[in-house]
Amino acid sequence: MTATANANEIAITRFYDAPVQMVWDAWTDPEQVAQWWGPRGFTLTTHSKDLRPGGSWVYTMHGPDGVDYPNKAQYIEVVPLSRLVYDHGANDDRPPLFRVTVDFTDVGGTTRMDMRMTLPTAQAARDTKKFIREVGGNSTWDRLAEYLEVETSNRDVFVINHTFDAPIDSVFEMWTDPQHLAEWLPPRGFTMHFIEPDIREGGITFWSMTDGDEITFYGRMEYLEIARPDRIVYTQWFCDEHKNVSRHPLSPVWPERMLTNVELTSESPNSTLVTVKWEIHGAATPEEAEEFSNAKAGMTQGWTGSFEKLEALLERAR
Repeated sequence: MTATANANEIAITRFYDAPVQMVWDAWTDPEQVAQWWGPRGFTLTTHSKDLRPGGSWVYTMHGPDGVDYPNKAQYIEVVPLSRLVYDHGANDDRPPLFRVTVDFTDVGGTTRMDMRMTLPTAQAARDTKKFIREVGGNSTWDRLAEYLEVETSNRDVFVINHTFDAPIDSVFEMWTDPQHLAEWLPPRGFTMHFIEPDIREGGITFWSMTDGDEITFYGRMEYLEIARPDRIVYTQWFCDEHKNVSRHPLSPVWPERMLTNVELTSESPNSTLVTVKWEIHGAATPEEAEEFSNAKAGMTQGWTGSFEKLEALLERAR
């Protein structure tokens, strides 16, 4: 469970399939942190890092638009393999914006990361949370998951997390009821219809999506695992209207099959963390693997749009 945040705090919990030592090193080693820190599309240059109470981390984030963002984090508390506390967001022209506390907990060889950002006021917390969402800041922790996956298994995966203000059973239903799934899953501007809905372990669905104008495409999903209320695993692929396997209509080198793992975690009685892990299923050419890797920013945008629709659907259902 995630502890309830005060009004002037932003709380984030993530679970990583890697030991605490590896997650700690990814946070504290400048070479490793450069592989994942910041929203998708950003890169990082560390100028100095003095990991001790009273020490600082001086770095510059480079935006995909070429804009640089100088930063200085001042360390308050450093407990190896357990806790980091630092003031964040300062540079030569401004004081820190907020204090960050990060706790790392071993969970059977994996790691739970609990982060708390403490701001001066409740309004500042609301504004900061909105800003983080608008710039895709939460993708930082998804990028960390992807980096750790490569380090532990040498697999290139796409990860996205999202917290919904709804009980876990309600969120699970939105993933397993075809009528609900069709309402929120398709990209913005598209509608989805399940021609043959069969959402059960071993079931294979057949669906279509259309923008109502020029684009209509078809696909299938095979459900490998459905464990109520916290896990759904399925493969998916594009096909034609006769169910013959085809390729992505807008990307001929997109991999033929994808594997989707959906994990639901109850953060509180009325809050559910959804973690989606997406990866190539089966063999793929180097060109297909590169296409998948280069498309992660677009995947984030697409899933975020779908999750926003799911949020609205859950809100209407309350």
